[in-house]
Amino acid sequence: MENSMIELSKYRFESSKEDLFDAKLMYENGRYKNALNRGYYAIFHAIRAVNALDGFDSSKHSGVIAHFNQEYVKTGIFSKEISKIIKEASENREKADYLDFFVASKEEAQKQLVRAEKAIELVEQYLSNRNII
Repeated sequence: MENSMIELSKYRFESSKEDLFDAKLMYENGRYKNALNRGYYAIFHAIRAVNALDGFDSSKHSGVIAHFNQEYVKTGIFSKEISKIIKEASENREKADYLDFFVASKEEAQKQLVRAEKAIELVEQYLSNRNII
């Protein structure tokens, strides 16, 4: 595998961990909408880390997610659980970012953190098993 794709994968995975850290900071400071956003991006960058190993990227979130689901979930490399995690996180991020007067709850922000932690854990196991990280 090309070294540049491995380096890109590592970089994106580190970005996902930084986003998770930021999501936790937002949560701890009562910034629940921002925690929803950063939690989603933690997941998004983690799956982009996996997609990088294929040399794949997309300018659209839907393209990144579709590729990951097609190549990694449908083939059984990742369980369907991660697909559900991505969908729920994406829906929450869209509400938080685009709906006027949306108020994010502490409980939903906590669930988003749990989703992000789980997704990152699954991606980390995959990348570790492939000797990427």
